[in-house]
Amino acid sequence: MINPSLLLLIESVPKAELHLHIEGTLEPELMFALAKKNEVKIPYNSVDEVKNAYQFENLQDFLDIYYAGANVLHTESDFFDLTWAYLQKAHSQHIVHVEIFFDPQTHTHRGIPFEYVVNGIHNALLKAEKEFGITSHLIMCFLRHLSELDAIKTFQEALPFKNIIMGVGLDSSENGNPPQKFEKVFQMAKNEGFKTVAHAGEEGPAAYVNDALNLLHIDRIDHGNNALDNPDLIQEIVEKEIALTVCPLSNLKLKVVLDLTKHPIKKMLDLGIKATINSDDPAYFGGYLNENFIAISDALKLTKNEILTLVKNSFSASFMDQNFKNHWIAKVNSFA
Repeated sequence: MINPSLLLLIESVPKAELHLHIEGTLEPELMFALAKKNEVKIPYNSVDEVKNAYQFENLQDFLDIYYAGANVLHTESDFFDLTWAYLQKAHSQHIVHVEIFFDPQTHTHRGIPFEYVVNGIHNALLKAEKEFGITSHLIMCFLRHLSELDAIKTFQEALPFKNIIMGVGLDSSENGNPPQKFEKVFQMAKNEGFKTVAHAGEEGPAAYVNDALNLLHIDRIDHGNNALDNPDLIQEIVEKEIALTVCPLSNLKLKVVLDLTKHPIKKMLDLGIKATINSDDPAYFGGYLNENFIAISDALKLTKNEILTLVKNSFSASFMDQNFKNHWIAKVNSFA
């Protein structure tokens, strides 16, 4: 069991979350409520049956259920309710800044207007800033199992909402969908001033991380576990101060690691990599941000200093204004 003083630290220190798929926060109870409201049939008869289905052998097993769950999201208010539920949870865990991913293609391919998705999420983020003081940025992800042409179409749909979308990312099935597939659309995003991130090195090889850095010119790596297979790549990541948004319970649930005691995040810190802790798709993977911190701290026997370093990394790796970063890092230092 984790030391009680470290548990209290994790629960009380202010934190940022940088790798969070809003569709992955869809709890079974809300899934059923929205399915009933929107008259959508789902292949489950109870909340327990849904939870029992969350046994995955790999990323694709998860994605199949993830996309099925997203089918219940139809209206702007659905996206608001989904996001607001997560933000209430975030507030309860002392998360003060979030950078939220959303997958518009998951919804526009079902005939849901782009503006329903982005406006619903954005309005919840505005409410959270007003009521909880939680700041946020919104990152639109392209689905890598679809074509770059489809990604470009989605990018063009997003341009009228440029004032509320901070960046673009790349997610979905990694194997067989290398970063270079999306080189053109990422260059378009860079030209428009968007921040860029990409999932790489979760199931894909270290070469995918290298290509995300050097072909897509991303600002931050999502996951990045397999980067540790390449010493030259590690050196590049450290020298360029490229942050990794690591998701321990996701890695365990999707069998990226078979045991959290073998998780590489402590090694990442020892190598000088700016690693951060995040929850990825918490409704599906058994825990929000605090649960990820608690599980990995217990498994790897992280020290107080290592936990605080991970928390400070989340602020320094964020897309916040530097003054806000400095403010929150100073707050974290007060817990030392």
